[in-house]
Amino acid sequence: MESIYLFYILLFIVAFLYSSVGHGGASGYLALMAIYAISPEVMKPTALLLNLFVSLTSFYQFYRGKHFKWNIFLPLAIASVPMAFAGGLISIEADFYKKILGLLLLIPVIRFLFFANFQTEEIRKNNLFLSILIGSSIGFLSGLIGIGGGIILSPVLLLLKWTDQKQTAAISALFIFVNSFSGLAGHLSKGIQFSPDMISYVAIAFAGGLCGSYFGSLKFNQNILKNTLAIVLLLAGIKLIFT
Repeated sequence: MESIYLFYILLFIVAFLYSSVGHGGASGYLALMAIYAISPEVMKPTALLLNLFVSLTSFYQFYRGKHFKWNIFLPLAIASVPMAFAGGLISIEADFYKKILGLLLLIPVIRFLFFANFQTEEIRKNNLFLSILIGSSIGFLSGLIGIGGGIILSPVLLLLKWTDQKQTAAISALFIFVNSFSGLAGHLSKGIQFSPDMISYVAIAFAGGLCGSYFGSLKFNQNILKNTLAIVLLLAGIKLIFT
């Protein structure tokens, strides 16, 4: 009983930290569930469902600030959504899945530690072909692993200089939402397993997301939040790769 309460506390913290920096948190939920030895068949749809609530909360906050760019988002989403559905149809072996997840967790670590204060001095025009290639690749990986893909998209947008930090957060949040929805639909079409405690998971993650998006944008030091999340993800990634 004590372990489930600890799981709930950690779930709230993960949702809080991710939403405070404009992300849905699927990679964090997956790492947490993997540590608690939940099967990948339950992990992926659960993380995607939680992602829907938290990413939508983050998107609303950034959209209100008028940071969203439809011309950047649309080609990425149009390419990613069908590929996320296709990825959601595929099942992979549990040990291999955890190794892939562990490696993916290193991407947000790099994002938060080295791109936390990345400044885009000159915004460049997006390339349609490259947008489709990026969107389809991240979309497939999102459905396959059970993430929204925003944590991969963010550093790509910044490196290409298509968006600034706030525009990146706004676009990534909605990108996470549509990919999570599509990936979840792929899982639903083949039959999925949800935990009996799913309602509790959603309520706790949603509460953490609301608090994180509010305090992250108004009250807390963003660098402290990002560094904390990076350390947590680094430890989880190492554990998944080497155990």
